[in-house]
Amino acid sequence: MRDTSLVYPLDGQGRILLGRKRRGMGFGKWNGFGGKLEPGETMRQCAVRELQEECGLTAAPEALELVADLYFDQPSDAAWSHGGMVYFVRQWQGEPARSDEMEPRWFSLAELPYGTMWQADRIWLPLLLAGKQLRGTVAFAEDGDSVIASVFREVHLDRTK
Repeated sequence: MRDTSLVYPLDGQGRILLGRKRRGMGFGKWNGFGGKLEPGETMRQCAVRELQEECGLTAAPEALELVADLYFDQPSDAAWSHGGMVYFVRQWQGEPARSDEMEPRWFSLAELPYGTMWQADRIWLPLLLAGKQLRGTVAFAEDGDSVIASVFREVHLDRTK
């Protein structure tokens, strides 16, 4: 699988914008906005393109803050394994709008819908929201959702990458 980006808008009022998948892999789950890197794109370009396509927000690549460098490992199907860069963004233009892929909704940081998110997100997203920067690996069971192992370490990432 191609490497992916994931971006989480934070509004400065203690809220995060998540999108509920309306089709495809992860249907019904709440997640950040992102997807696969296209040929010729930087990871930041991928992140801002996916943000705009999935919820209508327009952000400058330099407005993204790199908060995690993750590797998603699928031991039962290596073709699914991929790297992922996770960003926060605090400045954008536009209002969140539903797309054919995602239904956006603001959540308070105290009331995130962890029960309907990817199991792995429940592990690392709270650490990122607490201000940590992470590098790590998440290994999934054959079902592609259950986490069989995860290892994270706090690092100081170059937020401009």
